[in-house]
Amino acid sequence: MSVSKYPQTDLVILAGGQARRMNGVNKLLQNFDDQIQLLKIYERLKHDIHQIWVNSHRDASLYRQILPQTRSYEDYQHGFLGPMMGIYSAWNHVVSDYVLFVPCDITYIPSKVVSLLHHALNQDPRAMMSYVAINDTALYPFCLMKRSSAAVIKNHLDKNQLSIKRALADLHAQVAYFRKHRLFFHSINSLDELQQYQQLNTLKQSEF
Repeated sequence: MSVSKYPQTDLVILAGGQARRMNGVNKLLQNFDDQIQLLKIYERLKHDIHQIWVNSHRDASLYRQILPQTRSYEDYQHGFLGPMMGIYSAWNHVVSDYVLFVPCDITYIPSKVVSLLHHALNQDPRAMMSYVAINDTALYPFCLMKRSSAAVIKNHLDKNQLSIKRALADLHAQVAYFRKHRLFFHSINSLDELQQYQQLNTLKQSEF
């Protein structure tokens, strides 16, 4: 862990979905670019986080083979209930009071994202969450959360309300804005999108 100007922050990669549009393929173990997603995300953030976790219902031993320091946990309640359940479940495992949550299918991780999310969080003393918006597209599961958010999220889950967007007001969520030229896919949700993303990357490389 590097010395930083913000509190100790753990990384949780959200990989607890069924990946139906990927024919059940584990996206975290796929090559979107030149590295599998697990390594790409870790390498991009390793100097800014304390401990890496994966929220997943499978392949824990594979994650540890690739990155021995990786810890894993499953959702507190089974049934593939989405990012809200993965986020809530994290607080039963992590020690840090701040967690950076990153979707497993993210394509672009902005530089200084952890420090800028902490800066956004500090803009309102009531804020329990700050999230990333890239090119004006909000990526709610790409977010920084305080431990105090757990009670708010539990309240929504108890009401069977699984949308992060609908919890933003209660979390007094703040936004960290980023721009990325020619970012066509901020995440990959299907095999078709993955093929298109890889083709676009090949075209970009051929221009240089």
